[in-house]
Amino acid sequence: MLERESMTKKKGETSAKVDLSSKFWKTLLTVLAAFLTFVGPTYMVYVLRNILEIDYFASMISGIALFIAGLVIIWFLIRNKIIS
Repeated sequence: MLERESMTKKKGETSAKVDLSSKFWKTLLTVLAAFLTFVGPTYMVYVLRNILEIDYFASMISGIALFIAGLVIIWFLIRNKIIS
């Protein structure tokens, strides 16, 4: 009985967390960080400004926010030694 409870607790704990040791998550987070860092302040600002016709100030703020989000993900990956 105790063995089943401990197995279910471990199973529930591991499913809630992202396994950063898998190649899939390493690759996905690295690509996402690169996308947000380089595409966010360039192409997304262009799309928001020219195609969706959103105000210049709002499109620039969103580009800066995407850039910062990319840098935060890169910082997280370096801090956890996922990328070097």
